[in-house]
Amino acid sequence: MHPLTYGDIKAAADRIAGHVRPVTVARAEPGAFRTARHDAVGERPEEACEVWLALEFMQHTGSFKARGAQNFIQAHRAVGTLPDAGVTIASGGNAGMACAWAAQQHNVRATVFLPVAAPAVKVARLRGYGADVRLVGTEYAEALAACEEFAAATGALASHAYDHPLIAAGAGTLLEEIHQQIPDLDTVVVAVGGGGLFAGVATAAQHHGIRTVAVEPENCRALNAAIEAGRLVDVPVDSIAADSLGARRTSAMALHAGQHNGVRSVLVPDADIVRARQALWDHRRIAVEHGAATALAGLLAAGDPGPDRALPSRGYRPGSGEKVCVVLCGANTDAGTLMQP
Repeated sequence: MHPLTYGDIKAAADRIAGHVRPVTVARAEPGAFRTARHDAVGERPEEACEVWLALEFMQHTGSFKARGAQNFIQAHRAVGTLPDAGVTIASGGNAGMACAWAAQQHNVRATVFLPVAAPAVKVARLRGYGADVRLVGTEYAEALAACEEFAAATGALASHAYDHPLIAAGAGTLLEEIHQQIPDLDTVVVAVGGGGLFAGVATAAQHHGIRTVAVEPENCRALNAAIEAGRLVDVPVDSIAADSLGARRTSAMALHAGQHNGVRSVLVPDADIVRARQALWDHRRIAVEHGAATALAGLLAAGDPGPDRALPSRGYRPGSGEKVCVVLCGANTDAGTLMQP
């Protein structure tokens, strides 16, 4: 598979224009986030960093996945490669919903496989989009195997939750929209599961000279481990955010993007993810899933910047005057689990 290119993302942006909701960005209150410590003698007093939140959870189906799914369906439709059996996908929930939604928009059948532990709210919404939902296994890998067998037997077009260039390119259109609204952005912070969002965003960010901070739970570190090893590796999956970030292995596209000089990979513990999610609710009345809160946890964690690509590192602290955008990528969650302040 060839590395994702900026041209892929531009083509996706043209293809899905008018079919997805443009992202809204909102600036956080000045002083809400700490900047890096500076110990140099005589250095100028530090400026506050400027933090923006990209409210992508307001996207169709409640997550960024709608972008890639729309790009995937439209690209195949344009060249006449959508079979009568429709499309099929294995997904922890969000990608399946996006695939079902995009298929419904084009009157295409969708069969979605996901683990039996998928949140009930996601299963219900999948069926609401008209998908044939099949619950298989306890992990994403088992659902994927069943999906592949179904595609081979029926001729259905197999999509993927993250490991496909059309899916990743669609996700990358998010950075294009953010850059249009914040043209002097320094850094974008994204949560990473399988790596589709990261690969797309990091590829577009590199084109614009923007740093990408990839945030993963400590015990769901497929990208971090791959960068450290220099190759794709399987990792254990055990995090409160595993329903959306629980990929056992990242994609080759994500590893390639992760090896760019402008990328920093950081890890955060589940406790910080829970705190970040609760803080969004307490201070902004935003209810996101734990996967989305993982990105913000990367900014709230008590880490120091260190070398640009130090591995592993807990959290990312912006420099003085740095402009940062944190992607809140999904909100398919049970809001009842949030405590009332």
